[in-house]
Amino acid sequence: MKPINTLLLGAIVLCSCHSNKQDDAENNISLKGDIITISQNSPILARLKTSVVKLEPYNMEFSTSGVVKAIPTNYAEIASPFAGRITKSFVRLGQKVAPGSPIFAISSPTFFETGKAYYQARQEMELADKSLKRQRDLVQNKVGVQKELEEAEVNFELKKKDYENAVAALKVFQINPSQMTLGQSLIVRSPISGEVVKDDIVMGQYMKEDAEPVAIIANLSKVWFVAHVKEKDLSLIQSLKDVEIHLVAWPDHPFGGKVYHISDMLDEETRSIEVLIECDNSNRLMKPEMYGTVKLSDKATEAIRVPTSAVLQEEENNYVLVSLGNHRYRKQKVTAGTTEDGKTLILSGLKDGDEIISTGAFYLLDVQ
Repeated sequence: MKPINTLLLGAIVLCSCHSNKQDDAENNISLKGDIITISQNSPILARLKTSVVKLEPYNMEFSTSGVVKAIPTNYAEIASPFAGRITKSFVRLGQKVAPGSPIFAISSPTFFETGKAYYQARQEMELADKSLKRQRDLVQNKVGVQKELEEAEVNFELKKKDYENAVAALKVFQINPSQMTLGQSLIVRSPISGEVVKDDIVMGQYMKEDAEPVAIIANLSKVWFVAHVKEKDLSLIQSLKDVEIHLVAWPDHPFGGKVYHISDMLDEETRSIEVLIECDNSNRLMKPEMYGTVKLSDKATEAIRVPTSAVLQEEENNYVLVSLGNHRYRKQKVTAGTTEDGKTLILSGLKDGDEIISTGAFYLLDVQ
C-alpha cells in the first residue's frame, strides 16, 4: 500500500496540472513548442499591449566596488638587506626624498664581509694582471713559455670575473666601490622619489635579515583605484569612456580618472577581473586602502531597450514574447543587461523591428 502522503501529493499535482490546463482552456490559450496561440475570443487579449523594438541612443553604464591602491612603481618598502644595528637615520616622517637619497645606515658584519670580498677580488685581479703582463713580456723576448702565458690569461679572466661579481654585489646596494672604505656602515637608500609615509627607524635597533620594513617611501600624487568587475559584466567594459569614483570617506566628492589597464586574468574565486583606474591625487584626498564604488560609462551607441515588464524568466533564462501575427507569439530567449528607468537593455536575441508584448506578458508566464 502506498503511503497516504504520496497519494495526497500525487492528487495535488494532478489537480494543479488540471487547473492550469483548465485556466488556459477557459482563456483559449494553447502552447505548441515555443509558440503561444491566443484565441480571438480570449479575454487575455484586452490585457496585452505590444510595441515595436527600435534601436535607440544609449550610454551604457554600471557600478562596481573597488579600493584605492598606491601605484607599485611609486611605492617602496625600505628594509635592511643584512642583519645589523642601525647607526644613523637620515629622514623624518613627511620628508620628500629623491632616488638615491640616504634613508638609514646600518653596521653589519655581513656587509663587512661583502666589502672585504670586494677588496680581495680587486687585489687578486691586479696581481693576475701583473702576472699576465710579465708572461707577455717574457714571450715577446723569447724567454717565456707559451703554455704559461695561456695559463696567465685564463687566470686573469677568472679573477676579473670574480671582481666584476663583487662590484655588482655592491652596486645592488647603490654603493660606489671607488668611494667605499673597508668597515664602513651600509647606507640604505631610496630607490624612488616620493615622501616618507612611514618611519619606524630607531637608533641602535638591531635588525634581523627578515625584519619588517622600517620605512615606506610613496609618491601619492597619482594613485590607482582597483575596481573588480564580475565575469558577467565583462562585455560592458570593452570601450569605456568615463569613470566616476565615490569613496566612503568622501561621499559628496566624486573623483575622475582614466582606465589604465584591464586585466587579462580572471580571479577563480571571485569570478571577476581587475580594472586599474589611474587618478590624479594632487590634493591627497585619496588614501591607499580607502573603499568606494566606481560608475563606469561606455561610449554612446545604439542599443535595444525594452520595458522591463516584457522580460520574463524561465529557470535561468530570460525571454520575451515576439509577435508572429494572428495572436501568435514566440518565446524568444534573450540576454538581458542592466535595468534603468523601467527599461532593460537587451544584449542579444532581438533585432530592430521586432514586435513584442510590452505589457501583460506575465499573464502568459505559466501557459501549459
